[in-house]
Amino acid sequence: MQTAEIHRRWLDFFEKRGHTVVPSASLVSDDPSLMFTVAGMVPFVPYLSGLVPAPYPSATSVQKCIRTNDIEEVGKTPRHGTFFQMCGNFSFGDYFKEGAIRFAWELLTASEEEGGLGFDPEDLWVTVYEEDDEARALWREIAGLPDERIQGLGKDTNYWSTGQPGPAGPCSEIFFDRGPEYGIDGGPATDDDRYVEIWNLVFMQYAITDVKSKTDFTIVGELPKKNIDTGLGLERVAFIKQGVENMYEIDQVRPVLDRAAELAGKVYGENEADDVRLRVIADHVRSGLMLIADGVTPSNEGRGYILRRLLRRVILSMRLLGVDGPSFAELFPVSRDAMKGGYPEVERDFDFISRAAYAEEKTFLRTLASGIQILDTAVETAKGASAAVAGDTAFLLHDTHGFPIELTLEIAEEAGVAVDRGVFTTLMQEQRDRAKADAKAKKGQRADLSVYKELRGLGETVFTGYDELVHESRVLGIVVDGAPATEAREGDVAELVLAETSLWAESGGQDSDQGVIVGDGFEAEVLDVQRPVPGLVVHTVRVTVGTVGLDARAETRVDADYRRGATQAHSGTHIVHAALRDVLGPNAHQAGSYNKAGYLRLDFTHSDALSAETKSEIEEISNLAIRSDYEVVTREMALDEAKALGAMALFGEKYGDRVRVVDIGGPWSRELCAGTHVSSSAEVGMINLVSESSVGSTNRRVESLVGLEAFRNFAAERTIVQQLTSGLKVPRVELVSKVQDLSAQLRAAEKKIAALEAERLAQRVPELLAGAEEIGGLRVVLASLGRVGSADDLRGLALQLREQLGSAAGAVVLAGEADGKPVVIAATTAAGRDSGVRAGDLAKLGAKVLGGGGGGKPDLAQGGGTDPSKIGEALAEIRRSLGG
Repeated sequence: MQTAEIHRRWLDFFEKRGHTVVPSASLVSDDPSLMFTVAGMVPFVPYLSGLVPAPYPSATSVQKCIRTNDIEEVGKTPRHGTFFQMCGNFSFGDYFKEGAIRFAWELLTASEEEGGLGFDPEDLWVTVYEEDDEARALWREIAGLPDERIQGLGKDTNYWSTGQPGPAGPCSEIFFDRGPEYGIDGGPATDDDRYVEIWNLVFMQYAITDVKSKTDFTIVGELPKKNIDTGLGLERVAFIKQGVENMYEIDQVRPVLDRAAELAGKVYGENEADDVRLRVIADHVRSGLMLIADGVTPSNEGRGYILRRLLRRVILSMRLLGVDGPSFAELFPVSRDAMKGGYPEVERDFDFISRAAYAEEKTFLRTLASGIQILDTAVETAKGASAAVAGDTAFLLHDTHGFPIELTLEIAEEAGVAVDRGVFTTLMQEQRDRAKADAKAKKGQRADLSVYKELRGLGETVFTGYDELVHESRVLGIVVDGAPATEAREGDVAELVLAETSLWAESGGQDSDQGVIVGDGFEAEVLDVQRPVPGLVVHTVRVTVGTVGLDARAETRVDADYRRGATQAHSGTHIVHAALRDVLGPNAHQAGSYNKAGYLRLDFTHSDALSAETKSEIEEISNLAIRSDYEVVTREMALDEAKALGAMALFGEKYGDRVRVVDIGGPWSRELCAGTHVSSSAEVGMINLVSESSVGSTNRRVESLVGLEAFRNFAAERTIVQQLTSGLKVPRVELVSKVQDLSAQLRAAEKKIAALEAERLAQRVPELLAGAEEIGGLRVVLASLGRVGSADDLRGLALQLREQLGSAAGAVVLAGEADGKPVVIAATTAAGRDSGVRAGDLAKLGAKVLGGGGGGKPDLAQGGGTDPSKIGEALAEIRRSLGG
């Protein structure tokens, strides 16, 4: 049974039993505490927790998920994958334990001809929470399971909670017995791979508090509305139904594995180490494909870093299989073809997906090449000293150059040297501890969303700001210091929830409005407006006059000048996006934006920097659109209707069934957007592109000033030009050539000064050679030269002196002050290096005394620091290290 068929049967089964079919949410989670959607229930958490009223009594979905906490286990077990699909059925007070157990058993054991999954009941075991006698009895009654195949387990495995005060409850898991050839007898309690968990039923029935750990909490009572949350692992069922050994061999994954094996000249099943690498490749390519399809692009932080890590693990695994060159162009199309049946977007957006993946591969292959050069030097040093590659070098390669430790170990092993894993492991642990502390600090800064639960239950906040800037409402809720309050007094910073508001809450790239909230006897300055949970608008305010209390009349007043600037910037973002696509082509997708009054920032998918001519063309097209005074029309319609009209749905954005479509000049710019906009393009005023930069291997960023801010910037530049023309006494048309002439004269003068400085230093060669010392069997030139033109001058003199030392075992160490900073240069002769002296060690030692760092090759190295007064001390330390 193909994976897509299991997917279809699941949704069909539950739809026929009254469940609303909910499409998979994006892999990018709405939950601020989660980087990705990590489980099928994540999109339903607001309903399951009661934070937001459920729009339907029961639902079903097949949800895309990403988990990387067990990434090291990928390929080694039959069930660990970074991308997986979770089939779920959910009840929000509709049915409970009996319904959930009955549905599960019916779907699993009904014949394939009847629309079921056709499992033999004799192959199925279940676990229940050891104190849940009700669930045990229901399994006996509904499924007819004997007691020995219903195993009771403790809270650590069969009790669910969020880890925080709130809803919780026992769970029941269903396992498939693969047979005695896969392990020991004894059921799931043995925790053996023979028994594969395929379905987990969570019975959310209690409220808990005083949560100290997963197993230590206090049950305070039953929930008023009991919920069901279940999840069946699609890949796990697929590998069982397809009769293969693991999830990497199912129809959606195996084709990539086979193509990788073909490229590497390997036969899957012959060598376990190679098999693990092939399974990692197959899993990670699919994960990369699906993440990029949901708008994630490689970067050095957040979600982009996780994607980058997955893609680089593919490249590393291919290299360890013997494939040194690019392979993504062979692997990604195979994964696309395997996944497009369930996710047509991977075919529709494959041009964007492939360009992002291929660019990352190209970048990392260059990184590997440069890392290998550094590692080769470290290996040679280790050979000469009969030592291991330094752990800090291995960490530097890993942390700074993205060079995996696995490859460092392999190359070192081939060269016959070890790697100091102890130091490397210590440095890695220190990095993890810092990251964990940072994450914990950030997590601690987030508000407890449970405070908004009752407020959201009062209804959805109505936004009236599309049509008015002033609106009268009433105060439904007050939050002070994270806790509900009955009032907020003058001087307090508080959060206000109103029934309606004309103030825009930050979303869709548009910053929140500025303004005030006023009422009988109080006034509050609006500091921020956010939507902490779907449908609830929260105004962070500073009470400047009086006291605001619950149920008080409150009037929201938007700062009209700020809103005008914000709408100019938001409409300007759409205009710049359309201009980018006009110039660069339809593959230039928006990949993120931010706009506020007077300013816009737009990220877009493109690999190469924009030339000055291209930036000017984009700016000109944008301003021509403004001059054309295009009508700006906003319409609300069904999502499918909007897409049929060609409205752009932007990567990473999430849309409901009803959407707003914003047209500028008809189809010239047509996007899904809930933000506020001008009524005609001329109202934008002016676009002034002020910068363009890289924000990743496949993303660029343009920044622009808009409207009055754009004019002010042009006016400031005009003033600068006037000052220059006046000071240089040239007309404006000659200003550029005059500045170029002055620059050329300056460069010529600097070059002449540098030549004179080099000549002056060269004249000191005889004097410095005459002062050479015999230290530890070496002829050593050790000198401080005071102020020098540059480090290059000092390096040139050191090389001249080394040449004069000839075949003698010798070293040259020169120090000086360049541009106010101390610099030390070390050079060694071949005979000096044979005696064990390394220039890099000498430079590093001197730099340490100078308060900086340094290093280099054994024959020539450089160091620097911050304290020129310690040059004499640095040279003395180097002399002592040589035996003087």
